[in-house]
Amino acid sequence: MSAPMDYPLSLAIEDFAPVLLTTCGVLLLRRLTGGGWVVVAAGLIGTGGFAKAAAKLVVAADGPDLPWLRGMLFPLLTLGFALLYVELTRTATGRIPRWLVILAPGLTAACAVGAVLAAETLPMLVSTTVFATLTGIHLIGLARQRGDTVAAALIGVQLLAFFALGPLASRSDQSVALQWAEQVCNTAAQAAFLIAAWRLSASLGAPPSRLSRKLCRNHHPWASFGIDQGSTVRPGAGTRASGERRDRRPRPGSPGSG
Repeated sequence: MSAPMDYPLSLAIEDFAPVLLTTCGVLLLRRLTGGGWVVVAAGLIGTGGFAKAAAKLVVAADGPDLPWLRGMLFPLLTLGFALLYVELTRTATGRIPRWLVILAPGLTAACAVGAVLAAETLPMLVSTTVFATLTGIHLIGLARQRGDTVAAALIGVQLLAFFALGPLASRSDQSVALQWAEQVCNTAAQAAFLIAAWRLSASLGAPPSRLSRKLCRNHHPWASFGIDQGSTVRPGAGTRASGERRDRRPRPGSPGSG
């Protein structure tokens, strides 16, 4: 995949915008898990995008073509989205499913071998697409579960753009006009992802375990009466207590009555 030789500097600079938007969006998802692995995933995804954008910037500034720098995109995106999906799944289910334990390293290794044999990183686009799609589907399901149809639709837009622009971005014969169209669409798609991630993180501001306890307490039937959910209220307890107090009153003719 050869770098385009006629590449305006403005186009190269704009290519950093979707990288920044995506990285910020993934960082916001950390609030859904409460763990640091999402930060690592964001770093991998951001580094991959930054590397390709930097390679374009060097070429646009009449510098040398750096295929090794451009080639970092799909391998790092694969690792980043795989890690992100694993962490989101672990947070949602409390464990990592066996199929995912096999899929994540297995597919990554298979695509990496294909990339080595082909002397081209394009096979890593397959693994990137799989893990990015799984992540998007997971987030759409989470948004629908929270009743946030706007966030679900925004992530759907980002996924559709990913499917459409991924193969186009891997082509070597691209005109400047086509690249402008691709980058503007990509920027808009990643902006949609950032907004969706912000909406999800705002509605799920705490890790699921703590949030579940909070929601459970807020929706407890006795919460509106100021009774803590941990308190045990036995039906008829008040009646028995009143009865016991009545039973303690001296009855006429009994000892102690007077």
